Amino acid sequence: MALSPHRPLLQDACTAKFERIRAEFQASGDGLSAARMRAGAVDQVIQQLYEEYIASEGGGADDLCIVALGGYGRQELFPFSDIDLLIVSSKPATLAALREPIGRTVRALWDLRLRAAQTCRTLDDCSVLHRDNLEFNVALVDLRYVAGSAGLFEELRNNRVPRLMGRDGKTLLADLIEMTRQRHHKHWDTIFHLEPNIKETPGGFRDLHVIRWLSLISELESRGQWKAATDIFPQRSREAVSQALQFLAATRWFLHDHQQRDDNRLSYELQEKAAGQGIGVSYGNSVPAADWMRAYFRHARTIVRLVNEMMEEAQPGRLELYNKYRDWRSRVSNMDFSAVRGKIYLKLPAEARDLAYLMRLFEFVARHGLELSREAERWTEQALKTGMGGVENYPDFWPHFCRILSLPHAIDALRAMHRLGWLERFFPELCAIDALVIRDFYHRYTVDEHSLITIQNLFALRKAETEWERKFAEILSELEETHLLVFSLLFHDVGKGMAADNHIDGSLQAVEQVFSRLPVKKEDRHIIRFLIRNHLEMSVSFQHRDIFDPGTVRRLMEIVGSHDRLKMLTLLTYADIKSVNPESLTPWKAEMLWTLYVTTSNALARSLDSDRIPAAVEGVLDKSDAVSFEAIDLPKGVEIFLEGFPRRYLRVHSPEEIVQHYRLAEKLSDSPVETALRNRGHYWELLVVAKDRPRLFASLTGILTAWGMNIVAADAFANRAGIVLDAFRFVDLFHTLDLNPPEQDRLRQTVRDVVAGQKNLDELMRGRVRPEKRTGTGPTIATRIRFDETSSSNSTLLELNTRDRPGLLYQISSVLADHRCNIEVASIDTQGRSAIDVFYLTIDGKKLSAEDKQAIEDDLLTSLR
Repeated sequence: MALSPHRPLLQDACTAKFERIRAEFQASGDGLSAARMRAGAVDQVIQQLYEEYIASEGGGADDLCIVALGGYGRQELFPFSDIDLLIVSSKPATLAALREPIGRTVRALWDLRLRAAQTCRTLDDCSVLHRDNLEFNVALVDLRYVAGSAGLFEELRNNRVPRLMGRDGKTLLADLIEMTRQRHHKHWDTIFHLEPNIKETPGGFRDLHVIRWLSLISELESRGQWKAATDIFPQRSREAVSQALQFLAATRWFLHDHQQRDDNRLSYELQEKAAGQGIGVSYGNSVPAADWMRAYFRHARTIVRLVNEMMEEAQPGRLELYNKYRDWRSRVSNMDFSAVRGKIYLKLPAEARDLAYLMRLFEFVARHGLELSREAERWTEQALKTGMGGVENYPDFWPHFCRILSLPHAIDALRAMHRLGWLERFFPELCAIDALVIRDFYHRYTVDEHSLITIQNLFALRKAETEWERKFAEILSELEETHLLVFSLLFHDVGKGMAADNHIDGSLQAVEQVFSRLPVKKEDRHIIRFLIRNHLEMSVSFQHRDIFDPGTVRRLMEIVGSHDRLKMLTLLTYADIKSVNPESLTPWKAEMLWTLYVTTSNALARSLDSDRIPAAVEGVLDKSDAVSFEAIDLPKGVEIFLEGFPRRYLRVHSPEEIVQHYRLAEKLSDSPVETALRNRGHYWELLVVAKDRPRLFASLTGILTAWGMNIVAADAFANRAGIVLDAFRFVDLFHTLDLNPPEQDRLRQTVRDVVAGQKNLDELMRGRVRPEKRTGTGPTIATRIRFDETSSSNSTLLELNTRDRPGLLYQISSVLADHRCNIEVASIDTQGRSAIDVFYLTIDGKKLSAEDKQAIEDDLLTSLR
């Protein structure tokens, strides 16, 4: 085929026109206008080629039409976008007769460096559902006339496509929604990628297209007519979506032009360059890259929120089972809120003008995992704008927020707070990491999104699927105060957005600001500080140290100090690593982290009575507590009180608690025993300070058992002066102490009476400990007893693992008391259905003999049978 003599002229004209469009963009920064001009220029080229190659052939050219589809049909034609063409005719014979002219037209477009992709169909082809290619049917809603028979195009647009959508629109909607959700899931259902693909990631161009398709198909399916172009986007979001479209169009034109290819990934380097030119925000004026990316995420949030709303509204009837499931979940309405089809509606929006109501709304989300309706979201946004009373005017904010963090769907509530701006209102420190991009080649998400994903991965352990997830889920089930771990995850990286030497220092500064405003308990502050300060320790240990080196384990053991802190730090490390990117927590890393946890846990259990505190307290406090000690007035006699306690005592108790213990010990000259009882929220804590005496520990466990309390953890310490400090954590199964506050004093009096010998424990215990009735369900947990003579130079270590049951600790301690054992240190823990108890024992100040150990083992096995 000879080249057309007009081809060089056409190529020169195209090049000149495209250069003018490029120059206009560089002058104005208006990507959407440039894309429309480029589409118009391509229209003229195709029309000229149609006349030259197709119309001139005759042979039924009047029964053929060239239609623009895709981005070209929407007039969103960027420098390297594909040019999607539909060649349509009423007869297959026409397409066959004009195959060669059509081919010459397409090849001519490629010669002009225009990436054309054509599909040839008859009108009948365009009128039926193609189940193996539903994307083609969806693409028909973007059709636009370019060249050829106008009558044919009118038939296609006004009759065939509306008829198809009226018949099969629900199927197309269902497929479109499913494809969109799969694409979102592929990108981990978040807009907050560090280097987003502005076309495919949630909140990008593709979601704008989905909004358009949902709107047009729904209108055609229900009313059989095309929606006006000005009405495609809902009125409530039209201005925001228009701004988002302008921003994305300018950015996509910039990416194509800069890279000279259809590459829509917004790399770190291109973020800098786009921000330097003010692309989409303030063209021609440089802005910081971090602020420019925040603008991108703000627009992406607008788009993804609208596309999710529209998918929800367009939910086809074939998902009736899902709707029934949502209806079942909706049976949780209360006086404040209604739940309808998985959405939360406000019952009292007119009267709800205080922060307490808002917090109850977020608590409802956290408790049931339901989504806010559009009306509820609008109310919360309006409340934010009108300056609803601040946290300082709601005294119960902190306990209420902690309650939300402890509920099963806390992550849903946190995401709702974050999306609607309330999380930053509650904690202004979080503004430092809002949509913050930190540039490295390891993390995938913005800092705020990473923090939320850590919490999401933590709660996902409750639905563990893999072997490793089930192991870490077991640790999570043992935690009493999950909300402290969740809060620490929320703040652990805040320092990355602050002007601090390292991000850990910045994060600690941020939580100190929170502590200055809110009534956070002192012991909770210590835990939060500990977790943030040490959140990289375990990661560094197993990735850059030999975890089988005793020195590595010893150092970590000294840092954590207790099993509870080790569990929280392990879970924080697990969630932190897993949230860096989807591939970051490899099976090898999970195994190393678990091994480090188990090794350190065992080492803690075997070192409870080692490394005793010397006579002088100075220099023996660990660094995290030393600062706190300096901030309080230490009584003069505290050094003598501390002498002989294991160093672990300093790590599991705050400075304020140690002073409280000392004050109680001072009173022992006038009283045989002193007690303190505290409600810790999820459990109660009983502290007993007394002079050591036979059967003391057994008596205390017996009292709690007689009162119907379930002991979940206990610690026993003794100093060199023979003062014993026993601390019991227990669950009040029947809420006796909650419902009857005077019973709290009666429990303490019972402890004093029994220890002083004024009340008989046997009478108190009569009928309380009975053989347990086994149901036959669940795994069998055999009793295992192990004695260790190597872990302590002074005591014999007894490790006991058995099935947890009411009165268990009393049974064990009674057997030990019967054999005249002195409990130097004890650590009692409950893990699921298993009781894991460790006792450091002496008899007459010496380790146990072989005969003693055998006798104790026999009696324990008999008692626990």
